[in-house]
Amino acid sequence: MPNQQPLKIMFLNPVGYSDADPVFAAMARKHKLPGTEVHVTSLPASEGSFTHIEYRSYEAMVTRGIIRAARAAAREGFDALAIGCFYDTALHDAREISEGMIVTAPCVASCEIAASLANRFGIIVGRRKWVHQMHSTVREHGHEHRLSGFYHVELGVTDFQKDHAETERRLIEAGRKAVEEDFAEALILGCTMEVGFYRDVEKRLGVPVIDPSIAALKRAEYAAVLKRQCGWVPSRKWSSEPPPEEEIARFGQFDTNEPFGNRIVVEAA
Repeated sequence: MPNQQPLKIMFLNPVGYSDADPVFAAMARKHKLPGTEVHVTSLPASEGSFTHIEYRSYEAMVTRGIIRAARAAAREGFDALAIGCFYDTALHDAREISEGMIVTAPCVASCEIAASLANRFGIIVGRRKWVHQMHSTVREHGHEHRLSGFYHVELGVTDFQKDHAETERRLIEAGRKAVEEDFAEALILGCTMEVGFYRDVEKRLGVPVIDPSIAALKRAEYAAVLKRQCGWVPSRKWSSEPPPEEEIARFGQFDTNEPFGNRIVVEAA
C-alpha cells in the first residue's frame, strides 16, 4: 500500500504475564505483511497476574483489562486488534467500545479461514475442561455444522511450549483421530500457545492446519486493509451501539491507569 501510513495492528495477550509476548512477536515478525506494524501487548499485573485464563473465573477477572486495552488501542489509532485467546474472551465487549477499530479473536478467525478451505474441521484443544465453552463459541459464530469434534491432548496453556517433541506427538495423535476416524478435512489448533506446530502437523496428516495465533493476526490485518481501502469499520447501530461517552466519563472505569503491562513493537519493513 504505497504512500500510506503502515497498517497498525495490536495483538493483545490477555493476561498480566508477559513471558509469552516474545513468542507472539516472533510469529508476527514472520507472518505480517511488510507494510504492517504490529504491537504485541499484555495486560498490567494490576488486572491480575494470571499466566493463563483456562477457567471462566479467570476470564471474568481479565475482561475489564481487555475492554480498557481495546479502548486505549482505538484511541492510539490502531486499525485492528486481535485478542490472543481461543476462548475469544471479551470479543463482543471489546468490539462495543472499539470506535473505528476492528476487533477479532482466534476462534472466530480460525473458523472463518477453515470454512474457506474445507467443509468439515476438527479442533485440537489442550484440556477436556475447555470443550464446553469452546463448543458454545463455535456455535455462536455459526460453524457448529462444520465441526467434526474437539480433540483434547491434556496439556494446559503453559505446557505446550515446554517439550516441543511431546506436544507435537500429542497434536498429531489427536489430529489423526479427527481426520481418519471422524473425517475432518481441516484442523484448527485450539489454543494460541499451540503456535509454531501447524506446519509439521500438516505434513504428517495431509490436511490444512490452522494456527489460531496466525489466523487472528492475519484476520486483523485483512480487516485493516479493508478498512483502509473500502472504509469498512464497525457498525454502531442497534446491538452494536456503544455506551455514551458522558456515562463512560461519569463512571470513570475505562481510562484509569496504564492499560498495558508490556509492549513489543514489530515495525513495518
